[in-house]
This record gives sequence, C-alpha cells and structure tokens, in this order.
Amino acid sequence: MPHGARIYVAGHRGLVGSAFVRKLKAQGYNNLILRTSKELDLRRQADVESFFAREKPEYVFLAAAKVGGIHANNTYPAEFIYDNIAIQTNVVHESWRAGVKRLLFLGSSCIYPCACPQPMKEEYLLTGPLEPTNEPYAVAKIAGIKMCQSYNRQYGTNFICAMPTNLYGPNDNFDLETSHVLPALIRKMHEAKVVSESPALSPQPSVIVWGTGTPRREFLHVDDLANACVFLMNLPEDRFYSLLTPYSSPPLVNIGCGEDMTIRELAELVGNVVGFKGELVFDTSRPDGTPRKLLDVSKLRALGWQPKISLREGIRQTCEWYKMNHSY
Repeated sequence: MPHGARIYVAGHRGLVGSAFVRKLKAQGYNNLILRTSKELDLRRQADVESFFAREKPEYVFLAAAKVGGIHANNTYPAEFIYDNIAIQTNVVHESWRAGVKRLLFLGSSCIYPCACPQPMKEEYLLTGPLEPTNEPYAVAKIAGIKMCQSYNRQYGTNFICAMPTNLYGPNDNFDLETSHVLPALIRKMHEAKVVSESPALSPQPSVIVWGTGTPRREFLHVDDLANACVFLMNLPEDRFYSLLTPYSSPPLVNIGCGEDMTIRELAELVGNVVGFKGELVFDTSRPDGTPRKLLDVSKLRALGWQPKISLREGIRQTCEWYKMNHSY
C-alpha cells in the first residue's frame, strides 16, 4: 500500500478498527477515510453506495461489526445476524464496484465447527455444526468469507479474510452484559479490589466467573492483530495472490499466537496482574461455549509474521487503559 493511498477503515472506533488506525498512522499512512456509525450507517445500502462513489477508497479494512460475548449472542441473535450480513454485504459489494485494490475482511474463530479438531486449520471451515450460542454471528461471518471468495472468483477482486482468535486491548468493551471474558474479568477484579480498599471491608469480595473454568481459549492483543493485518495487506503481489487461490478455497488466514489456556488459568492470571486476592467462584449454571478454540497459525507463520506482546504484558497494558478511561 503506497503511503499516500486512500485507505478506508470501517469501524474505526471499535476495538479492532482503532488498532488499525493506530498501526496505519504509526507506519506513515495519513490519508485515512474514517466515518462514525452516525455519519455512515453501513447497514443502509444507498448510503454505502454514495459513500464509495464519493470517497473512492483504494484499500479497505472491514472491521465494522456487531460483536459480543455469549450473553450478548444469546440475547440478540437477530441483531447479530442481520447487522453483520448487512454491513459486510454493502461494503464488499461497493468495494468491487469502486475498484478497490485490496480489501481485508475481519472474521472470527467462531466460524469453525464446535467440535473442530485442534488446532483449527483454515480448511476446517464448514466441516461440522457450529457452536449454538453464537451460531447467528458465525453464520454471518461465514457468509462474508464466502462473499469475498465469490467476488474474487467471478470478478478477480483481491479480497482476503483474516480470522483472529479472541482479542483484547484498548477500546475493548467492558460492559458486563455484552463483553467477552477477558475484559469482563479485568473489570470485575478491578472493582472488587477497589471495594476491598475501603477500610470497612475485608477480605476482598469474591468474583463470579461464568462456566466451569475448563474451556481453553487463545488470546491475542489487538495491536498484534493490527500489525498482522497491515502486514498481510502489504504482501508482494505474488504472495498476496497465493492467499486468494485456488478460488475453490476461501481466502482465509488465521491470526493468533498459537497457545491457549483454561478460563480458570486466565482468571488467575488476570487476578495476579490486577492484584485481586479474593475468591474465584465458578457459576456452572452459565454456559461454557466451545470446549476449546485454538487456531493453527502455520500459514501466517510461513509468511513471516509472529506476535510480539505477551499475554501478561497485554493484560497489564489493558488494565492500565481501563483504569484511565473508565469509571462505573
């Protein structure tokens, strides 16, 4: 991507989109096209068509989406499938019509089957049933992948799909009703620690963790994801094209660290970093979700990319960001 190129980052205020903006600006890309959801509703086809015709972006990072944890997916399944399908359909289609040179569509590791062999390879897509708790979201993301694949095949576009593992970092969602597990743990433990510092209270309150604590998850700092995605969008033509072909296979690239841990181990690590010394209580009436989600990242490693931020350091940075930017 030339440094003067017109780059549209869809969803630039979210966890991933804001990381894309930070990374692009740090690398000298200053001709960024940014719109808030109030300025441009990506679910409205006519508005997206007008935007692309007017702005003529050359490169697109599609990070705009409706996202959330198990509770949010279970509570708002219609919104998760409608909003995501509408957003990606409009952006991908108009990217083709506008002659966008390269597009990166952000997916999710939940696209893979619930009982998927571990670690999960890109070719395992559509080889088994999905996890029921987030199936509408997963189906929407799979539709986006297949749309990119189909446009590449029919129109010769250069649209790739990045499948990240569980993400965290600055600008994450810390709302306990809709957040993912790691930001929820950070908030719960920080608040418990603050409460316990009152002279009238001792020991620290307990923290409730959803599920049994046995599912295994992989976590990647969002700045590492942004680094990987900009790396992919800057690949030389031959290596980039190799991700698109053969057209009978989706243009997928898994992005993760290649290591996982149990939710119990994660909770203990967050507690250690935050300084929480209270009791962890596992609410087994709550769903666990998929037993294990570990991505096979051999394709990305073969291209020459590896993450740089350790989980402990990433949690520490995220805790500091949370304390500076939130008060509930």
